[in-house]
Order: sequence, then structure tokens, then C-alpha cells
Amino acid sequence: MEHIVTLAAAVTAFAPWLEPTDAELAAIEAEAPLIAAEVEELDTVIALMDRPVNELDTRRARRAHARVLAARAALANTETGEAA
Repeated sequence: MEHIVTLAAAVTAFAPWLEPTDAELAAIEAEAPLIAAEVEELDTVIALMDRPVNELDTRRARRAHARVLAARAALANTETGEAA
């Protein structure tokens, strides 16, 4: 029988090398507005699943999707601006 304690030492032994680098943290921070917009869109879709959709709900879903597209465009524009 293997003890979990012996496996835990092997798993946590590499923890310092698994930390994100400064560049990875900066990339996550740059993508934060897009992630927030996607979460908001998902929340909107989930809220609309359990009831009949009316015109106001349709507008709400479209606005949420438009925010996602705007965040994607802004992220794409900043990425191409940094590469040039």
C-alpha cells in the first residue's frame, strides 16, 4: 500500500518552478478585461436559460457579446502594437 505522504512530497517538490513568470503574469493582466467580459457574457446567457427570452433580454445578450468583441479587438490591437 502506498502512502499519500510519499506522493505529496514528490508533487510539492517542484512547486517553486511551477510559479508563473513576470511575463506570464503580465499577459494574464493584459487579458483580464477580456476574461471579465467573457464571464459577464456567460452570466447573461445562464440567466436567460431558465425563462422565455424577450426583447430586453436579447439586447442584454447582444450588449454582453459586443463587450466581448470589443475586449478581443482591444487586446489584439495592443498585441500587434507591442510586436511592431
